[in-house]
Amino acid sequence: MRISPRTRWLAVAAAACAAAVAVVAPAQAAPAPAPASCAATPAPAGGAGTAAAPFKVWLAGDSTVADPQATCPAGWGSQFDRLFTDDVTVVNNAVGGRSIQTWLYESNVKNYTDPTGECAVTPRTYASRWAGMLSSTTGMGAGDWLIIQFGINDGDRACPRHVGTARYRQLLSTMAREARARGVKPVFVTPVAAITCSGSAAVGNRGFVAETIAQAQAEQVPVIDLHQRSVALYNSLRLCPDNGDYSQGAVGAFFCNDHTHFEVAGAARIAEVVAAALREQGIGLASSLR
Repeated sequence: MRISPRTRWLAVAAAACAAAVAVVAPAQAAPAPAPASCAATPAPAGGAGTAAAPFKVWLAGDSTVADPQATCPAGWGSQFDRLFTDDVTVVNNAVGGRSIQTWLYESNVKNYTDPTGECAVTPRTYASRWAGMLSSTTGMGAGDWLIIQFGINDGDRACPRHVGTARYRQLLSTMAREARARGVKPVFVTPVAAITCSGSAAVGNRGFVAETIAQAQAEQVPVIDLHQRSVALYNSLRLCPDNGDYSQGAVGAFFCNDHTHFEVAGAARIAEVVAAALREQGIGLASSLR
């Protein structure tokens, strides 16, 4: 059983106060009152005298978030758990190659379009990963968080991965509302950038950024613009210009041998960017970061 840092602190404080009382009270005398410093021992920041309740942070996304199948690629979600206190468990349900629609509906998304121009979905039943997260016994619960990052594969022109912008926003809304109905707090994340250079500067290269931000505003959901923040990181690390060889130097240490997926070291840096955004934007989850 994991003991939270807060619980350990309270135990140490109680022991210190008990020792102080023993010194103050004379032998065989009535018990002396506790020293004033112990009468109302202040709790560490973040609570009011009780240990923080454990909760989970659930991740939904594509390969840039997913746990690695081998050394490379590694998604930033695989490096996220280490940034939190022991009371937090990160459950990474991101899966490589998925758009938001194929992640939600998997094999029920067809290779042809419906009359609206979207990939047909039949039957409209959720894939096991989302159905499991919605389970009242094994899934998300009150006090948990759900972080959602899609938009990289959604721009595919062909079904089953293709998702139109209106449909993309509708599915983000669906996920946020299903989470909130269970007392879970959603956070949207714009798609992380690949490394694309314009001379000596890294530049943006993803779609669905504006749509993610707009839907977050419509739903009043916190949104982290990881696209913009990742481009800023690449520039701070001076990953541009590059010669297209993603196996060498600083770019090779950050990315797999492509311009999109991360080595473990790169994934760790992106996870830290997400954590920094939680703090800077005052998102409640930040209180459980180390």
